[in-house]
Amino acid sequence: MVVNILNEGDAKVVVIDGRLDTVTAPELERTIAPLLAEKSQTVVFECKGMEYVSSSGLRVVLSSYKSVVSNGGKFVLRNLSKNVRSVFDLTGFSRILTIE
Repeated sequence: MVVNILNEGDAKVVVIDGRLDTVTAPELERTIAPLLAEKSQTVVFECKGMEYVSSSGLRVVLSSYKSVVSNGGKFVLRNLSKNVRSVFDLTGFSRILTIE
């Protein structure tokens, strides 16, 4: 997995390429930890290149969402592939999270 953080206007965009699984989820967590501590910002997970998400990856997404929202910000998932979107739908995450 490759993670890049970009500025897009007032939003921070976390570009995730590859598999978000048990092995890579801790890496994502460490990479975005400073970002999640900031107040009142928009954080976008750009998932166009995400090939797969496991339960460990879902945990990181949910904890990121909770951190951003508790700090008064907005959390968005963007460009989920059909297969990854089905995981979010099956787990009920798509009812909680904003997906574009």
